[in-house]
Amino acid sequence: MNERITGISSMATRQVLAELARAYEARSGDTVVIEAVGGVDAAKRVQAGEAFDIVVLASDAIDRLIAAGHLVGDRVDLARSPVAIAVRAGAPRPNVGSGDAVRSAVLAASRIGYSTGPSGVHLQRLFERWGIAEQIRPRVAQAPAGVPVGTLIARGEVELGFQQLSELLHLDGVDVLGELPADIQFVTMFSAGLCARAAHVAAVRAMLAFMTSPEVAGIKQRHGMEPA
Repeated sequence: MNERITGISSMATRQVLAELARAYEARSGDTVVIEAVGGVDAAKRVQAGEAFDIVVLASDAIDRLIAAGHLVGDRVDLARSPVAIAVRAGAPRPNVGSGDAVRSAVLAASRIGYSTGPSGVHLQRLFERWGIAEQIRPRVAQAPAGVPVGTLIARGEVELGFQQLSELLHLDGVDVLGELPADIQFVTMFSAGLCARAAHVAAVRAMLAFMTSPEVAGIKQRHGMEPA
């Protein structure tokens, strides 16, 4: 009997999960429906007791949901996602080849954008470490939860934007300059957890075994991620 697996995820994984889900559906005959929202909102909905079979979020958020009893068993690491830098399509491309170059580009930008997710937290800490947080505060725009930073870039609302590569890669109106240089990079592990109220436990475990198998590495790479 075919199952209907339901889930919720952060926006950063919506594209890769959509393709992984289609591939699993073709193999298993099950139906997979995963809603993508802002990561904070996803966690709140699980905490509120909304019924899902699976949750996919940054690994630290999954760990907190497990500790609180909303998820059961061990977390399953799916993919690693680096932070990237982007400008509006056709705009001048500043040098971002080193940490110092990125700092200079941030100081020169009229508006800087980042997210409410893990990449945004990293950027805030980085700006504090560089000693420029107060200086640039009036020029910083934080995208609302669930809104890609690339949307602000494409609209011309920010000149220089930072977010997970997976969230910038497929957006129209955006030129991705590249990943953050190694000396300032931050890689988020995205992981899955089995909900305590899951209705299709065996089907979820079979799907996760597929989603962590070597055969789907290419799907993850197409969406700016690396296998866990």
